Amino acid sequence: MMINMSEKAINNIAMIGAGNVSFHLTKAFFKAGKNIVQIFGRNTDNGNSLAESVSAEFITDLSNLTIDADLYIVSVPDNVLIEVLDKINIPNKLIVHTSGTSEIEILKNTSGNYGVFYPLQTFTKTKNVDFKNIPVCIEANNKTNLYLLSILAKSISDDVKEITSEQRIILHVAAVFACNFSNYLYTIADEILEEHNLSFDLIKPLIQETAEKIQTHKPSYAQTGPAKREDYQTIETHLKALSKFPEFKDIYEILSKKIINHKKKK
Repeated sequence: MMINMSEKAINNIAMIGAGNVSFHLTKAFFKAGKNIVQIFGRNTDNGNSLAESVSAEFITDLSNLTIDADLYIVSVPDNVLIEVLDKINIPNKLIVHTSGTSEIEILKNTSGNYGVFYPLQTFTKTKNVDFKNIPVCIEANNKTNLYLLSILAKSISDDVKEITSEQRIILHVAAVFACNFSNYLYTIADEILEEHNLSFDLIKPLIQETAEKIQTHKPSYAQTGPAKREDYQTIETHLKALSKFPEFKDIYEILSKKIINHKKKK
């Protein structure tokens, strides 16, 4: 399919949402030379600040949503996504969401042109990211829209993948294990160390080495520790050391058993 890029390219973008994902996408698109025409947000301070940084209009009422954008990116929490979509009136304009778990079809009643633009990364406003290294997973309701989203994604990332809704949900589940759950385990480690007047900085090199190791090895191969060795004496010593942390002790036991069982299955 031949598409006239001068007529079809996405240049003017409206951001619906001003949270972490929207914040970083907005910055990345602006850096890539895109025109951020409008930003909608409920937090006036955060939204205004973001809009000013990219010379965009800031609105708090979706009835004032512009009709002049080439693309509308809805980047809000999943639990309010339908509520927000119900307030958007842009027939046939291209609209996407950034959710890891919501199916593409959730957008079909909002516009005849829709898709998904899902950057797979953990975002915090105070931590800069290099979008060139972030996988962007896209999906669209037709080939033309998929093409447009692909060109847009490639303007900010070197890793663009066409992913179905079903695949994206699985990807999101895996990401929760790899990122959210692992970060909670860091939190546990920090609290245990703090209780004994030890600095979390002491285990940062260990965390770094673990992260670097799985860049070249399968995680199962890189697994180490007493559970992998089936060192029950050390496991018992650790459990006794966790007597002050019964909730953490439970987690230690569960994960140790899972690691041992996983090794036996292999």
